[in-house]
Amino acid sequence: MNTVLSVAAWAFPLVFAVVLHEIAHGMAALYFGDTTARDMKRLSLNPLRHVDSIGTVLFPLVLILTKAPFVFGWAKPVPVDFSRLRHPKKNMVWVALAGPAMNLFQALCAFGVLAGYQNGLHAEMSALAQHFWVNLIMLNLSVMTFNLIPVLPMDGGRILTGLLPMPWAIKFSKTERYGFAVIAFLLILLPVLGNYIGRDFDVISNFLAFSVRRLMLFFASLFGLM
Repeated sequence: MNTVLSVAAWAFPLVFAVVLHEIAHGMAALYFGDTTARDMKRLSLNPLRHVDSIGTVLFPLVLILTKAPFVFGWAKPVPVDFSRLRHPKKNMVWVALAGPAMNLFQALCAFGVLAGYQNGLHAEMSALAQHFWVNLIMLNLSVMTFNLIPVLPMDGGRILTGLLPMPWAIKFSKTERYGFAVIAFLLILLPVLGNYIGRDFDVISNFLAFSVRRLMLFFASLFGLM
């Protein structure tokens, strides 16, 4: 039972982090004129419509079991037809930003709950409940930070495309075909190579882990939890 509860304290925050992230993209796209996600019933809160067997289950589980410095995951991307947005280039920025913004919102809500218990109610939260809220914070900040990497098709890449002058945006958009290969190389192949020769080449994961820790410390201090 303890094992089941411990897994749940990781699984539910991860599902919230990745599913609401994708729904936020779809809702933003709908607001700016693209009904694709709604038409394909991807704005549902039913996690089964969004869960990716590898990105939502297997990959985060491997990272947790191997005690990786950075834990993240992903859901099945919500379909967005950028050509159907009222102002495709400008609206793309807000649609891409909606996912990370939802992750930040969830993290801030979790900080608020912890601060309310500690500073408002002056009550001691159970260890399991505390793990749940801390995991919700960590996973949301992790998903947010990871998705803001300025590489297509990540959200950071979409945001950068929308902000660049049109000639540069067109050139940058052509790199999307190599995006997943670049991410796989930086996050998987490069660290494996480093382990093989006895060097730490896990630069991206270490940087993301550092960024998430700094964000957690900043907001913990802001909410009076330190």
